[in-house]
Amino acid sequence: MTPQLRTVDWVPAQASRRTPGDVVLIDQTRLPNEVVWLRTRDVRDIWTAIKTLQVRGAPAIGVTAAMGVVAAVQSRPGATADLIRAADEAAAYLATSRPTAVNLFWALDRMRRVAAGAAALAPDAFKDRLADEAVRIRDEDAAMCRAIGRHGAELLADGATVLTHCNAGSLATSEYGTALAPIYVAAEQGKRVKVYADETRPLLQGARLTAWELMEAGIDVTLICDNMAAHVMKTRGINAVLVGADRIAANGDTANKVGTYGVALLARAHGIPFYVLAPTSTFDLTLASGDLIPIEERAAEEITMGFGRRTAPLNVKTFSPAFDVTPAELIAAIVCEKGILRPPFPVALRNAAG
Repeated sequence: MTPQLRTVDWVPAQASRRTPGDVVLIDQTRLPNEVVWLRTRDVRDIWTAIKTLQVRGAPAIGVTAAMGVVAAVQSRPGATADLIRAADEAAAYLATSRPTAVNLFWALDRMRRVAAGAAALAPDAFKDRLADEAVRIRDEDAAMCRAIGRHGAELLADGATVLTHCNAGSLATSEYGTALAPIYVAAEQGKRVKVYADETRPLLQGARLTAWELMEAGIDVTLICDNMAAHVMKTRGINAVLVGADRIAANGDTANKVGTYGVALLARAHGIPFYVLAPTSTFDLTLASGDLIPIEERAAEEITMGFGRRTAPLNVKTFSPAFDVTPAELIAAIVCEKGILRPPFPVALRNAAG
C-alpha cells in the first residue's frame, strides 16, 4: 500500500455517466489480516459500514456518507422533486450512524444543498450531479490531506521521532491521511522519521491500522501499548506527538479517539509539542468549547469481549466513550490545509475557516 491508496471511492458502471455506480471501500474491521473491499450501492450497507467501523476516521466517514446519498437516490424512479426528498431522507438516515465526527454532518449538509440547487435538472442529470459532488468531496479531501502533509512536514526535522495515537492516516481519509500525512511527505523529502504508534484500546486502531499502513509504506514504526506512552516519551527521544481530530471547537478544544487527552497531558509533562492535524471541514465553530461536543459511547462488548473473546466478568459495568476532548491549552499547533495555526486558536480557526 502507498499513501495514495483510495480508501473509499465511487466507481461508475460506465465511463459516460457517474450513475449508476458503486461505493467501494476497504473493510477496516478485517485488517491487518485480510485486505477486503466492500462494494455496494445500498444505503443500508453504507450506514452499517459507518456504524460498525468498516469505514472510520472523520474525513473518510464524510466522504462515504456523501456517496451514500448518491447510492440511495440513483435507483429511485420519479421526478426530480421526488429525488430531492429521497436525498434528504437518505442524509437524515446516514446522520444517525455516528454522532461525534463533524465531517459526517458537514458532508451530508453539502449534499442536501446541492440537491436543492439542482431542482431544475432532469432526473438522470440530477443523479449525476449528486455523484459529481460526492466525488468532488472525495477529491477535495485528498487535496486537503496532501496540503496538511506539506505544512506538517515543516515541523519534522530529519531524524525526528514522533508518537501517534489511533489511526489518522490513509485509512482514515480518502487518501494520504492527516496526522500521518507529514510523515509521508517528510519521507518523500528524504527525511528519516521514526514513529511510535499507540495500540489504541479497545479496538486497536493503532495496532491494526496505523502500524499496518506505515509498514506497507516503508516507514520505520514501532508498536507500543497505550500504557507505555509515558515511558517512551521519557526514554526514546520523542520530538513531537501527531494526532488527528474528529471535531475542533471554536476555542481549539479537540475531540479525538479516547486516550488522546491522556497523551496530550503526558506530552506537556515531558515538554514535547502536541500537534493536531485536521482539515477545516473538521472545525465546528458553532460550538464555543469542547464541553459541547457530543461524545459517542460504544457497546460494552468492545471492552468485555474484544474481538469475540471474553476478557471481563459477566455483567460487569462498563463505561466506553469512543472519544475524549483535549483542551486547547495542551495543543502547540493545529495544522490544516491552510497552514500551521497557533494560539490564540479562536482567531486562527476563524481566519482559516473563513
